[in-house]
Amino acid sequence: MVATLNISMPESLKAFVDERVKARGYGSHSEYLRDLVRKDELEAAKDQLRSLLMEGLNSKAGRPWDDLKSDLLKRARRKSSR
Repeated sequence: MVATLNISMPESLKAFVDERVKARGYGSHSEYLRDLVRKDELEAAKDQLRSLLMEGLNSKAGRPWDDLKSDLLKRARRKSSR
């Protein structure tokens, strides 16, 4: 299902959008605005991932890399010897 969204903007912004649609080869204003929203959605997901990564790095719940690496290598060796 496709939803419709009507927006109002000053003439100066509309002129800018018109120019970007033409310069970047979009077929319509809607295409251009959908692309902007998708890019913003991707940036929001990246921001959330960065936040989660920082939360993990700042927590003390992790294991030292050498211990983790050693366990992973042991598991891999067990699987390969089967």
